[in-house]
Amino acid sequence: MTEKEEPKISPETRSSNPKLFTQVIVVILIAVFFGFGYYLGNGQIKVSSDGIEIDRGRGPSLSADYSLLWDTLDLLNSRFYNKPLDQKELMYGAVKGLVKAAGDPYTVFFDPEESKFFADGLSGTFEGIGAEIGIKNDQLVIIAPLDNTPASRAGLQAGDIILAIDGESSASMSVDQAASLIRGVKGTEVVLAVLKEGERNPVDITILRDKIVVKSLEFETRQLGDKKIALIKISRFSEDTKGLFDRLVDRILTEGFDGIILDLRNNPGGYLETSIDLASNWVDIGEVVVKEVNHENEIQEYDSTIIPRLKGTKTVVLVNEGSASASEILAGALQDYGLATLVGETTFGKGSVQELSELKGDSTLKITVAHWQTPAGRDIDKNGLQPDIVVETTKEDFESDRDPQLDRALELFQ
Repeated sequence: MTEKEEPKISPETRSSNPKLFTQVIVVILIAVFFGFGYYLGNGQIKVSSDGIEIDRGRGPSLSADYSLLWDTLDLLNSRFYNKPLDQKELMYGAVKGLVKAAGDPYTVFFDPEESKFFADGLSGTFEGIGAEIGIKNDQLVIIAPLDNTPASRAGLQAGDIILAIDGESSASMSVDQAASLIRGVKGTEVVLAVLKEGERNPVDITILRDKIVVKSLEFETRQLGDKKIALIKISRFSEDTKGLFDRLVDRILTEGFDGIILDLRNNPGGYLETSIDLASNWVDIGEVVVKEVNHENEIQEYDSTIIPRLKGTKTVVLVNEGSASASEILAGALQDYGLATLVGETTFGKGSVQELSELKGDSTLKITVAHWQTPAGRDIDKNGLQPDIVVETTKEDFESDRDPQLDRALELFQ
């Protein structure tokens, strides 16, 4: 969770409330995480500078009897031997339990300390290992190790299963709980018990945390005979990505490039608005780029808003298991309209939309409120995108620094 955004519904916007995310809310493990009034059944809990006030008057009408909560609180305060109890911590624990019971790994309550970590991440202060994690098949997994970070140098790969963190089992952890254990100060170590694909036994990997600097976009030219190919690597959809990409499009058109390879591998997402802006360089103005479907099956469409300057330019998109959220939105739109060929592996499948609400007392609540569909109506969430040309990478490829997916993409221009 590292980006900020502006108009429209963005994965991580800091504009109006509620705020929406589309990033894999997987927490970027680089020291990132994100007053408070919360209604609980028949009681209202308020936090002020003077402490906590519990109002047991009538709250929202609910079918459950929340008197159990108040009875438990009364017993703790009157009978617990080690007093006085920290009432704020009791309240935060109760709210976290309530939110966790929703059963969604991306619906999370952040107390003030966690909210500060999150805000620091949005402002660009990153220290940790440089990987993103998520829940897949009820297991904690690496979604994307960022290039040139402690995570990538330690050999972490998309799809690696994290079984334990510093000896503590991850079996019942939420994404955010795991992130709070993995993130940390530069120069400190964290030990992950990791099960790699195809292996039967986990290995302990010790990683030295560091300051993480993420480049959202990198570019190089590949010459294939008399053809000039633009190789564009987008690591995430950040605040600066649109401006960088717009200038790159100017160069591609001015210098007469013959094709584009758009590398979205290990891109965990970012701003929705940015992914729509980039897709609009190929998709006709007014055409749908992505659909948002809420809990009542109401559909909101987000359309291309600019002249598609790259339409007609042969394009190949590289994807893998670490391609998620906003990167799936971009790749899915280009695939649906036949504007690009997808090469690589099935993407992660993170297509849910999170709403971020800032609460009193510097706490934050993040709730899954909708899911994304491609223009053709394909559900991204949990399904992912199937590439047009499947090319898998092996452990040997990784260790030998071979890239069969890029090689296959280049072949399409010969």
